[in-house]
Amino acid sequence: MTRIFLIALLLAAPPVFAQGAGNGGCPPGLAKKSPPCVPPGQATKAYSAGDRYLGDGRVVRRGDYGLPPLRDGEAWVRVGDSILRLDREERIILDVVQLFLE
Repeated sequence: MTRIFLIALLLAAPPVFAQGAGNGGCPPGLAKKSPPCVPPGQATKAYSAGDRYLGDGRVVRRGDYGLPPLRDGEAWVRVGDSILRLDREERIILDVVQLFLE
């Protein structure tokens, strides 16, 4: 009985150890993706003017990023590496500023 338990344990263990080897814990299929190790559904979405943004971005002050002034009813919202100028009421993206982070 103990021998069967050890065999079952050893058969189950290699996948656990394989995750940490070579790819920094990334499964082989995701290591080849761009960006690496990010599932396709979670990769950063490219926003463009005219899209509706229903997410939960962080409102930013324009002075912190050297952004131009807003009109009434607009807001600057940071989402990942982008800053979106939104119509607050309709949540329509009016402009996209891409940040280049080091």
